[in-house]
Amino acid sequence: MIRIKDVKIRVDLDNVNIRLKKISKLLKINEEDILEVVIQKQSIDARKKNEIYYVYDFLVDVKKQTEVLKKVNSNFIYEDLREKYQSPKKGNVKIKDKIVIVGSGPAGLFASYFLLKEGYKTLIIEQGKMVEDRIKDVEKFWNFNILDVTSNVQFGEGGAGTFSDGKLNTLIKDKDNLKLKIFDIFVEHGAPPEILYVSNPHIGTDLLRTVIKNMRKSILEMGGEIRYQTKLTDLIIENKRLKEIVVNDKEKIKTSNLILAIGNSARDTFEMLNKNGIEMESKPFAVGVRIMHPRSLIDENQYGKFQKYLGAANYKLTYKASNGRGVYSFCMCPGGYVINASSENKRLVVNGMSNYKRDSLVSNSAIVVTVNKNDYGASPLDGVSFQRDLEEKAYRLGKGLIPIQRLIDFKNNCKSLDIEKSNLALKGKYELVNLREILPSYISDAFLEAIDNFDKKIKGFGGDNIVLAGIETRTSSPLRIIRDLNYECNIKGIYPIGEGAGYAGGITSSAVDGVKVARSLIARYKP
Repeated sequence: MIRIKDVKIRVDLDNVNIRLKKISKLLKINEEDILEVVIQKQSIDARKKNEIYYVYDFLVDVKKQTEVLKKVNSNFIYEDLREKYQSPKKGNVKIKDKIVIVGSGPAGLFASYFLLKEGYKTLIIEQGKMVEDRIKDVEKFWNFNILDVTSNVQFGEGGAGTFSDGKLNTLIKDKDNLKLKIFDIFVEHGAPPEILYVSNPHIGTDLLRTVIKNMRKSILEMGGEIRYQTKLTDLIIENKRLKEIVVNDKEKIKTSNLILAIGNSARDTFEMLNKNGIEMESKPFAVGVRIMHPRSLIDENQYGKFQKYLGAANYKLTYKASNGRGVYSFCMCPGGYVINASSENKRLVVNGMSNYKRDSLVSNSAIVVTVNKNDYGASPLDGVSFQRDLEEKAYRLGKGLIPIQRLIDFKNNCKSLDIEKSNLALKGKYELVNLREILPSYISDAFLEAIDNFDKKIKGFGGDNIVLAGIETRTSSPLRIIRDLNYECNIKGIYPIGEGAGYAGGITSSAVDGVKVARSLIARYKP
């Protein structure tokens, strides 16, 4: 195959025939000599609002490829020699028992999937419910404010990403070509095929639920086991090696290999691990609020007259405040919803969510400010305490409902008395408040500075009637569980992975970490 990079086509002119004409001209061949065209990458160049382009990388199969390449003199056209995913060689030591995986988010699901493919036996334990039942619990919470602390936006089959935008973009290095393999598996299980090539791929919470159900079916068909409403509550360790685990405070399960794919909201589990001597350290994260804009405002600013061709627009914003804090947009949800994402009683946290079509009339993102151990302490669990304190304040201030406020009232440090409901897209009931009563002043000050800067980049971003919702605290894990190059922590047989362990930040990087630990175990053991 021949790879052609950076082919620009204006979005309103783009179609299959135009692509073929472009490719044939670049390769100096007739269209009839093109056997196949595969889109390898598609991004958007929107730097000039009067001319917005798709930028493509194509893989092209042609007649007489060697002769064609000899005729072309370009650094953007070359033979594609990338290696595909390669399965690791199996180790020589016989594995004694099932590999137990704690958590059925992307890290846990993909670890199990890849191990089963190679003939290993796995058991996934999940404190929440399967996704069908979990959806009912979450909708009950949004409608009636009745929280199930084990089955909610954070806990249950699929992990926290199940109630999100299903974003798959990541900046991680991928020398083993794991990401493309993971995306292939997503597509096989019901994800939209364009995730294989678009620059900011997403599945959407509605389609992601089907993908998760289909992955569950594959795992069970390969002989894997999954136990729901089964919580890891203790470890039995001898001579710094895992011997057994305890679930639901009473049942013991023998295992020599435990993969911890616990997610960044597994605070009870963090405490249990700390009690059992698992080495961990605090790490920086970020907190802030969600900001909601009319989708038309963002779309018009980003795409101008071409917005009708491109759907709901994304943005990514960063700023360095005068107090040294980094401020940035996080988990942007075009055409989405702000959701009540609470998982603990009398504590409240929000997140963003979009369906595949991103067809809500409101776009939202978190605007978050960096915090570190100087703000909350250096002990491993101090960051969790910091998060909980903010969430308790949000719960009290909002009377158990999502606390929201107009931006102009946030600037004036006063409670909102009314709200423009057309600017709202919420899952969960709300209460009008003054969000500055929740946030430390260094966060509020940095946030306001950033909003003024962002308004210069996106006209209307800092408008008076723009709505804020609080509080966003679960941007990433507040701690990291220390592990070695084999993904093993100081207690032998325990492998902390994914977002909760502090080694990932989203669906794709968590899935990649799950595959990496699976490959490491495959290389050490034989089934």
